[in-house]
Amino acid sequence: MMRPKKKKEERVKITKESLQTAKGIFAYLRPYSGSYIIGWIFLVLSTGAGFAFPYLMGQLLGGTSTEPMSMTSSISAINLSNINSVAFVLLILFIGQAVFSYFRVVLFTNVTENALRDVRNDAFQKLIYMPMDFFNANKVGELTSRISNDITQIQETLRTTVAEFFRQLVVVIGGVVLLFYFSWKLALIMLATVPVMAIIAVIFGKYIKRLSKQAQDYSAESNSILEEALMGIANVKSFTNELFVFGKFKKSTQEIRNLNVKSGLWRGAFISFIIFCLFGAIVFIIWQGLLMTQGPNPELATGDFFSFVMYTVMMGASVGSLPELYAGIQKSVGATENLMLIINKQSEREMNTGKQKPEITGKVTFDNVGFAYPQRPDVTVLKHVSFKANSNETIAFVGQSGAGKSTMASLILNYYPLLKGSITFDGVNANDIDLEYLRSHIAIVPQEVILFAGTIRENILFGNPDATEEQVIEAAKQANAFDFITSFPEQFETQVGDRGIQLSGGQKQRIAIARAILKNPTILILDEATSALDNESEKLVQDALDKLMKGRTSFVIAHRLTTIRKADKIFVLNNGEIVETGTHNELLEQKGVYSGLVEIQK
Repeated sequence: MMRPKKKKEERVKITKESLQTAKGIFAYLRPYSGSYIIGWIFLVLSTGAGFAFPYLMGQLLGGTSTEPMSMTSSISAINLSNINSVAFVLLILFIGQAVFSYFRVVLFTNVTENALRDVRNDAFQKLIYMPMDFFNANKVGELTSRISNDITQIQETLRTTVAEFFRQLVVVIGGVVLLFYFSWKLALIMLATVPVMAIIAVIFGKYIKRLSKQAQDYSAESNSILEEALMGIANVKSFTNELFVFGKFKKSTQEIRNLNVKSGLWRGAFISFIIFCLFGAIVFIIWQGLLMTQGPNPELATGDFFSFVMYTVMMGASVGSLPELYAGIQKSVGATENLMLIINKQSEREMNTGKQKPEITGKVTFDNVGFAYPQRPDVTVLKHVSFKANSNETIAFVGQSGAGKSTMASLILNYYPLLKGSITFDGVNANDIDLEYLRSHIAIVPQEVILFAGTIRENILFGNPDATEEQVIEAAKQANAFDFITSFPEQFETQVGDRGIQLSGGQKQRIAIARAILKNPTILILDEATSALDNESEKLVQDALDKLMKGRTSFVIAHRLTTIRKADKIFVLNNGEIVETGTHNELLEQKGVYSGLVEIQK
């Protein structure tokens, strides 16, 4: 049995190239640089206050000692032998640190949220203006992850991780300096034990975490086997495969058991290591330090010894946290790089430089058009396609599946660049026309209508967000949708559900037609709009389509040939070429490909 597929944790190496790409995020911080700099000032002040705490706390703990104080204690402006004075200074220190930390968190949060709002907006704007080929090459789930998960990762890093990494790094470096200041002998002993033990503890923890993740993967697999078996219980029983399914389940649960037992052994070793080695190292340092405070001429004052211990604990915690913080920064660099790659890509706005806005009357000409999808450049979809459509004509494309019918619709909408030839609208090359202007004159009713989660009114208004209530109602009536809409308790405020799941296929088609009516296009594309409907729904939808097609140049991609008998021109496609042209009756007389398709559908 194969191991379950696991989603690998993204391990990002910080390289010169990745940093070069990721530093684009600083452009979004620049407008808020003033607040960000002030936040860093408060971070420095907060870190400095944190350094003072172990020293003062050590002096407070050692303040009652009868041992003579060291030279280092006498340089303080405050009489540190006075416990009340030290306690008062600590109180002032805590108040200052609380204020510094508050403003640091507030400022970093404000800057981060403002910057990430701008990143979200730019990334989404870039995505919706990407060419269609971009979406053919990238999965929607991965793209939404860029906008959600990657930004969340960056958010956490900008808000806290970078600040904490800086703080802990300063604590480690400054702590080492101060430890040598108090006692170079004891500092060397500490550096030879505590940091090494802390690093080993981190490595231990990562290995145990990896074992736990493997156990979770097998647990997910066993749950999948359980769910599939119960959902398909009829198949299991009909094929008498109860033992086979149980065997798979039993094997996965045994793997879970083995991994958890192994994890338990390592956890036990880890706990033993912590108790014996790490705590033992700390006890050893304390023992050595106490020895240094004894005798008539002690090497270390009692207060300084306590400060040394406090700095050691603080530095040890910082060393342990640095690997995780650095890993977070690595992930954030990867997430930022992914986002910047999207934001820096060329969108349709940069790729399509046409500026002309000619009068669009519906005259469309294909002149020797050759086309292959960018993802499959070696497969030519259209070859030497030429035809003319006049204003208000109904043009139909028919042919076997894969002949290139839907590709024609994509090219009319200028979704993809051509390999050769040209497409013109009223004599102007499509590449010279402003893209948004061109598409504003075209509407499409596809075979599979995708409605947006929201109300029926919102989905109809997608055709023209500025339309009035009267126009919405009239569009619904012309689309034969008004009756079923008003039969709902909430009428136009009815929620259609995700992708329109609350409506039937015929109802969704009529909403799409109402949307197209509201747009009032010059050119209409019907991409097999009735092929998936039952007879009753098809009749209602076809009637609405007939109304919609009046006074417009219409391109009909037909599956059911009965729907195009009245077309002005029918182009029969085969292997990407137009092999027959004519009206319905003319093509029947030719006894060619078209008549053969009609015979099949009788």
